[in-house]
Amino acid sequence: MLNWGIIGAGNISGAFAKGLAQTDSGGLVAVASRDEAKARAFADAHAAPGTAVIAHAGYEALLANPTVDAVYIGLPHTEHLHWTVRALRAGKHVLCEKPLGINHAEAMIAYEEAAAAGRVLMEAFMYRCLPQTAQLLALLKSGVIGELRHIQASFCYASTPRAGSRTWEPALAGGGILDVGCYPMSMARLLAGAARGEAFAEPLELQAMGRLHETFGVDAWALATLRFPGDITAQLSTAVSFEQEESLRLGGSKGALVLPNPWYGAGAQAGESRIELWVDEALAQTWTISTDRGLYAYEADTFAQAVKSGCVPHPAMSPADSLGNLAALDRWRQAIGLRYPREQAPALAGRKTLAGLPIARRPGANMRYGQVPGLGKPVSRLIMGVDHQESLPYAAALFDDYLERGGNAFDTAWVYDFEGGHCESIFGDWLKARKGVREDIVLIAKGAHTPNCTPEGMRRELAESLERLQTDRADLYILHRDNPEVPVGEFIDALNEQRSKGRFQAFGGSNWSLARVAEANAYAAKTGQQGFSLVNNQLSLARMQAPIWRGCVSAGDPDSRRWLAEQGLALFAWSSQARGFFVDGRAAPGKKDDEELVRCWYSEANFLRLARARELAAKKGCLAINIALAWVLAQGFSTFSLIGPRSIAETASSMRGLDITLSAEELAWLDLADLGAPL
Repeated sequence: MLNWGIIGAGNISGAFAKGLAQTDSGGLVAVASRDEAKARAFADAHAAPGTAVIAHAGYEALLANPTVDAVYIGLPHTEHLHWTVRALRAGKHVLCEKPLGINHAEAMIAYEEAAAAGRVLMEAFMYRCLPQTAQLLALLKSGVIGELRHIQASFCYASTPRAGSRTWEPALAGGGILDVGCYPMSMARLLAGAARGEAFAEPLELQAMGRLHETFGVDAWALATLRFPGDITAQLSTAVSFEQEESLRLGGSKGALVLPNPWYGAGAQAGESRIELWVDEALAQTWTISTDRGLYAYEADTFAQAVKSGCVPHPAMSPADSLGNLAALDRWRQAIGLRYPREQAPALAGRKTLAGLPIARRPGANMRYGQVPGLGKPVSRLIMGVDHQESLPYAAALFDDYLERGGNAFDTAWVYDFEGGHCESIFGDWLKARKGVREDIVLIAKGAHTPNCTPEGMRRELAESLERLQTDRADLYILHRDNPEVPVGEFIDALNEQRSKGRFQAFGGSNWSLARVAEANAYAAKTGQQGFSLVNNQLSLARMQAPIWRGCVSAGDPDSRRWLAEQGLALFAWSSQARGFFVDGRAAPGKKDDEELVRCWYSEANFLRLARARELAAKKGCLAINIALAWVLAQGFSTFSLIGPRSIAETASSMRGLDITLSAEELAWLDLADLGAPL
């Protein structure tokens, strides 16, 4: 039986407490409010007969209460992440009221904290726990309406706009989409997935319109049209400014299902709800669902089951489901132009994470470091790629976490672009917000990519990059491509010119042949100038079979690696994990869905390397992808791995490669040295 603590003494917390009183799976032992009198009144109102509920004046006190096993968080949206993280770090299981965070980035942080703490975290969509929802999924699976073609879902209510209201205040992430629009979105994703035998589905397309309130700027109402795999479509509506029937309609090839009360079922007490089948515009059948307790009781019981088993049971919100839902809500808000103050650079100023906690190196952080000739700073062996971050919150979540794991090197480039240098600009906003961090990091700038691969193109792009990055210098500069039509001396002269102006300390080339690197460094030595300190070519355990992009150069062959070691040059390896070739289930001889993976990495020799990596991983208690990364870092010279994690979980996975030691014999065996190291 779970001992529950409730953080927040508002209406939603009261509703949950009443539901909890109807269960046998747990009981309320503590409540916390910043207002002690309010906490005491709540405790008195919800204490079970013959029991006492401790009233804490402050949330920290409840988290320190050793009798509390699980915490329900019923606070305004903008406080969810902070107190979820605090509760998880205090060793509590957490049921957090929806939305778990105000965007996908915040939820990503929360779930990684749960994984690190070994505790259950669930986003509280109570309708997902109801028998009515289970019945709906069973009917859909039975084929009673044939193929699902269309979904209509709405959740709207009318409220009076006023300053300070959690519904209308932008500082509290108000508006319809986050407050109640999350329900229709989560339902549409659930049903679109169920129709294809999956737990949920993500929309392929999303179009939207809405009205941002003229005073408060949050969405007074919003509509969205979605297309899912299988050409399943959905129309969603939400509002905080008008009433509309709360309903759910599923259109199929043989009929339609209608739920008159999709979100609350029978309500807060035992009762009945119904699902209707309509065929040829007439009511054909009705299913009545009887419940023996209220909707929040089902939610509490579902969570208790999750704690017991260690995972959230379907159709309650799993971590992947919650993350996908918030990503879809981000797209909906983006489509109508809604960004909250909390998501913009001024609100991120300071050395704190999105959870509002200090950015500090974590105990046990396992990052390792190397040196680059000419640079007076250590460089983390795993380098964070700044090439895909579309929003500042998402970038901050990844970058802050990387810093806390001991990472300090960031790979930026003029050509890494969504819209006019977007990735560099996002990084610049983060760098400016995280005051003082510039001196702690190694900033890598890249430029002069084809067709601008000239000394003049390098000068122009470097100036533009530094402006976007909001700094006057990088630490390292890398020519993104080579141009054999330009004599190496012209590049060396131009690079030393920029170095003498303090715009970077050392430099190198990406996708340069080693012959051209040797020629460039010979010219530098002859003229008394600085030469290349590093090469940024491809290296991975799997040999690249064909260039990913035109002009790519690999250092994967033994001769290239031997030459780099002899010259004392650092190698910044891109695609160091072979674009996911070593990820479990990603690559197999008969699996041809990823054309690039097949073209660039599929070979008999590479599949043998994959088999050996898996065999060694089983012996060392890790994953094949960790073995592949460890192989890159264990070469006989200074190697660094560029990583491009799309989530904090992917960053954490990459870190495991740092703990793996490979012997010389294992390195050779993995690369098929006993077979002549074939391609």
